[in-house]
Amino acid sequence: MENVIVIGATGGTGMYLTKYLSDKNYRVYTTGQHPRDSNYFNYPNVSYQPLDITKKSDFASLPSENIDCVVLLAGMMPARMQGYDPYRYIDVNITGTLNVLEFCRENNIKKVIFTQSHADVFKHWDTGNYIAADAQRTLHLKGDHAMYIISKCTAVDMLEHYHQEFGFQTIILRLPTIYSYMPAATMYVDGKIQDMACMYMIDRATQGKEIEIWGDPSKSKDIVYIKDFISIVEAAVASKTAQGIFNVGTGIPTTLEEQILGIIEVFSPEDNRSKVVYRPEKKSQTSYLYDISRTEKELNYKVEYSYIKMLQDMKKEMLEEHRQPQKIS
Repeated sequence: MENVIVIGATGGTGMYLTKYLSDKNYRVYTTGQHPRDSNYFNYPNVSYQPLDITKKSDFASLPSENIDCVVLLAGMMPARMQGYDPYRYIDVNITGTLNVLEFCRENNIKKVIFTQSHADVFKHWDTGNYIAADAQRTLHLKGDHAMYIISKCTAVDMLEHYHQEFGFQTIILRLPTIYSYMPAATMYVDGKIQDMACMYMIDRATQGKEIEIWGDPSKSKDIVYIKDFISIVEAAVASKTAQGIFNVGTGIPTTLEEQILGIIEVFSPEDNRSKVVYRPEKKSQTSYLYDISRTEKELNYKVEYSYIKMLQDMKKEMLEEHRQPQKIS
């Protein structure tokens, strides 16, 4: 049985990953900052303890013997930042990552998996071209996301340093938006709270309300389901040879029109289908497509969830668990 520490396990991605690794018979030590009751991670071979990655002293309480891998999911991101505090990006994404790397170095843990924002290839978006895993870094250095992506790229560079200097196996997973049914249906944009677009449209479709398609309905992007993503993470945990940056994606473009019509097909009542209203005068969605050939070849990745299958699975989870969207507190 391999032993894995998942740092930042109390977010939506971490919750799915923890259960998945438990089902795969890993011993999983999970950490997070959100207060949870003792049954939060009530899965076989899973334990939980609070951890603030900005505090080096907190790492003393983590298990340090016979750990095969650390998965670092914790991070400060704009979607979870009320207002704007650039120091939080430095503290969490840079100092926090350094604390993780030093914990690993001091305890001879030679494998770290890190999740990187796909904003590191910002200028490759909206080109219609598939973006390679080794695409040149091209940042957008204006706006509220600038310090965020600067901090994430700095963290990636630190991981590469520990790979070259100390022989770490470092696997960087470049993530576009990862879709899942989220209990929290809101996020922050420019520091202000607003509805998550996908959950907002699902809610409208469920009620049979009309849904607007803004801008160019043919603009497409790569839509990745949480369950495909966590299969990539597990493959990275298991791999003894993978090294460097890997794109997370499907390799399949889904147009905005296909997105909306799919939501209506899956979530609208048959006797009260949502109507589509086209608003070409509005701003179009950003388009991005990822070349996943390296992920397929080196991590044996196979896409399981088409866009419609993803929506159907999200609906199944909603109905089974009777979860309702909740606002961020």
